[in-house]
Amino acid sequence: MRRLLAVSAATVLLTSLAAAPADAHRPLRVPGAAYQQSAVLDDLTTNGTVTSGHTNPTDFTGLTDSSLPVQAAVPGVQVDGYFPDTSHTNTNHGWNHDAQFVIRLPHRWNGGLVVSGSPGVRAQYANDKAISDYVLSLGYAYAATDKGNTGVQFYLDGRRPGDAIVEWNLRMTELTRAARTTVTQYYGRPVQAVVAAGISNGGYLVRWQLENHPELYTRGVDLEGTLWTADGPNIFTFLPRAIRGYEQQSPALITAAGFDPRSAFLWDYHYNVYWKLTQRIYAAELDPTYTGTEGDYDYATRPQAHQAIRRIELTGKIKRPLVTIHGTYDSLLPITQDSDVYAGMARRTGLHTYQRVEAGNHVDGLVDAYPDRLVALVPFLQKAIRTPC
Repeated sequence: MRRLLAVSAATVLLTSLAAAPADAHRPLRVPGAAYQQSAVLDDLTTNGTVTSGHTNPTDFTGLTDSSLPVQAAVPGVQVDGYFPDTSHTNTNHGWNHDAQFVIRLPHRWNGGLVVSGSPGVRAQYANDKAISDYVLSLGYAYAATDKGNTGVQFYLDGRRPGDAIVEWNLRMTELTRAARTTVTQYYGRPVQAVVAAGISNGGYLVRWQLENHPELYTRGVDLEGTLWTADGPNIFTFLPRAIRGYEQQSPALITAAGFDPRSAFLWDYHYNVYWKLTQRIYAAELDPTYTGTEGDYDYATRPQAHQAIRRIELTGKIKRPLVTIHGTYDSLLPITQDSDVYAGMARRTGLHTYQRVEAGNHVDGLVDAYPDRLVALVPFLQKAIRTPC
C-alpha cells in the first residue's frame, strides 16, 4: 500500500506540469553565489547546450552508451555560476574557479528538483546526458555541482588529509539549499520533491547526504556509489591487491580482491586507465606521506589513512528512501566490496532498495565496445529516479 501511494503521488507530480509564471525571465539570485549568469535557452538538453556552449562535452564523455535515447528539446532557463572558493582546478567557462554549479529550470515544471554531484573527478556537466537530459524531459528542475575541486590533482585542495573529499559533501549540501530556494523563487511555489542522484563519487554523495542531511531531500538514487569505511572495505583494501594481481599475471589475486572472474575481459583496460591512477590520487588525498608504489600499498599499516577516512566514511544510517544500483561486472568498485556491503549496512533502516544488475560495468562507456557482454546501467538509474522506491 505504501508503495502504491508513493507511485500515485509521483504520478500526480509528474503529470501536473505547470507553465512557468509570466515573469519567469526576471533576474534570479542564487543564494550564496559569488558569481552567476543566466540564459533563456530553446533547449536545456545536451542537443541544445552543446551547440550553445552551455555544457562541456568532455565532462560527460564515456559515461553513457550510444543506445541511450535522445530526449526532445526542453526550453527553459539555465543558471551557471560558482560559490566562494579558494581553489582553481575547474577551468569551465575560463573561470578557473572551483565550486561551480549549474541550475536548469524548464518552462514546464513538475514540482520536483533533482540534485547531483559529479562522478569521478569530473566537473558540473558530467551528468548532463545520464541524468539532466532525462529528468528535464520529465519536468524536473536540475542542479549539479563540481564538488568543489576537479581533475586528477584534486587532492591539492585543502590542508589536512581528506579535506578535498570533505568539501565534496559540503558543496552538495550548499547547492541543494541554494537550488531549493532558487526554484521556489523562479516558479513562485515551493519544491514538492527533491531527489539526490549520482554515479560513483556522485553516488557516494547521495548516500552521505541521506545519512547526514535528510531534511533537504525526499529520496535518493545512487549508481555504484563509492564506499568509504575506515575499517574497510574501501578502495585501499582491494585496488592494491588487484594491481599486484595484474602485474604478477595472477587472475586469482584479482578475483580474491573482489572482482568477478567473468569481468576479466575488462581488466586490461581498467588497469591501464583506472586502477593505478585511482590508487595514486586517492592515496595523495588521504595518505599523502605514502611514497611506495600503488601495488605495494598496505592499508592495514597506514594509520593516517584510517584517520582521514573516518572524516568521510559512511554508516548506512540513511533517513530517507534510497535506491542503490550496481553492476556485477564493475571493474573499478567491485560489487562485493562496495554496494553489497553498503546494502547490509543500510538494511536495518528499512529505507534501502538494492538492485544488482548482471553484467553491468562501472560506467556505460564500454557497452558499445562489448554490446553482447555488457549491460548499460544508466537506464536503471533513470527508471529509479522516475519511480519512487
